[in-house]
Amino acid sequence: MAKTDSTIRPSMARHSRFVAAIVIDSIGTGVFVPVSMLYFVATTSLTLVQVGAALTTAGLLALPAGPLVGGLVDRYGAKPVLQAANLAQALGFAGYLVVGQTWQIAICAWLNSAGRAVFFGCYGVTVTALAAPGQRERWFGLLGSVRNLGYALGGLLCAVAVSIGTQGVYTAIVAVNAMSYVAAFALMRAVPNARPEAGHDAAGGWRCVLRDRRYLSVVGHQLCFALSLFALNIAIPVYAVHVLGLPGWTAGAVFTLNTLMVGFGQGIVIGWLSGRVRSRVLVAGHAFFAAGYLLFLTADRVAGLALAVAVVLLGAASYTLGEILGGAITSTVAAESAPEALRGRYLALNQLAVTFAGTVAPIAFSGLLSTGAATTWLTLVGVSVLGATLATVIGRMVPAAQSRIGDVACLEKMERDAASEAAG
Repeated sequence: MAKTDSTIRPSMARHSRFVAAIVIDSIGTGVFVPVSMLYFVATTSLTLVQVGAALTTAGLLALPAGPLVGGLVDRYGAKPVLQAANLAQALGFAGYLVVGQTWQIAICAWLNSAGRAVFFGCYGVTVTALAAPGQRERWFGLLGSVRNLGYALGGLLCAVAVSIGTQGVYTAIVAVNAMSYVAAFALMRAVPNARPEAGHDAAGGWRCVLRDRRYLSVVGHQLCFALSLFALNIAIPVYAVHVLGLPGWTAGAVFTLNTLMVGFGQGIVIGWLSGRVRSRVLVAGHAFFAAGYLLFLTADRVAGLALAVAVVLLGAASYTLGEILGGAITSTVAAESAPEALRGRYLALNQLAVTFAGTVAPIAFSGLLSTGAATTWLTLVGVSVLGATLATVIGRMVPAAQSRIGDVACLEKMERDAASEAAG
């Protein structure tokens, strides 16, 4: 087996401000997202349908934002673009304090949605630059854990806010969110700017990216993985409470189980997987997704409320193992498969797959759930099978997917070969 770096742990102290910015972002998201519709209904005279239409329109209009800034990242580096995304979201949340009409909500929501798409388009570039070869799964895993714990804390604060339920509390949430993005902007000033080294040529631009068939298979795999990730917030809670008729706390228990498993388990699992072939771990992740979906389907066929709850929670645990196995590795393969000079564009395209999945997931999952449990979960099993197939394909075609987790020597050679190919 190839020599791997299983002893090195990511240094949070060295890049503490970047980690702090991620924590602030995740807590803010965890607080606001669950109450976003409630906020606008409580603070405006608009109906739920009008608010939903404004937010959906903003999300669709924000889709091109990530790819459009890919070239800026390649030219100027990720840091200034990250900071611009923070300011856009700060301005969007500040605007929420004064909106009263549908078009005003749409504009401010577009700033937030576009800023978020841009942020995550730059996120992978920054992490790849901060982490040495062999440590990137650990870094993506660490930051994924931090974000999940931030979402959990934000969710707890959200629960407190909803229990109070006054307009003043909702307004305070939005105001604090706006200030948090200003704080994140300030923290990002200390983060090194991830940009191509002098002499690297980004010739070809988007034409080069879109002609890279190997990377398009990576993006296709990302789309399958992302669709499964969005099942947690959309399909699973609705299915548990409205289709199975389980107690309302079941949805909260599923989310809490997922958050705690990812938050505390991802780093441990990545350590255990050191030396494993990445593509094979991705296949295993999709297998756990599929097993979770089949357990959700089984919950519709068991007798007794307690047993149904137990099966759903077991399905959620299997589903979460799929997320843990695939999350950090999917991000690492996408980042390391991109040539440095065009990494901004490459990862912007990869992030577009995530954004697209998030845009279509609500209507797709609601449509599936309306047709029945078997259609819903067997369709998602099909998505997992397709994801596993694509993981196998990139395992044969993409060097980053062929590598072993933590294999420093192999990764350094791969990056030298990519640099030589770009120079030639």
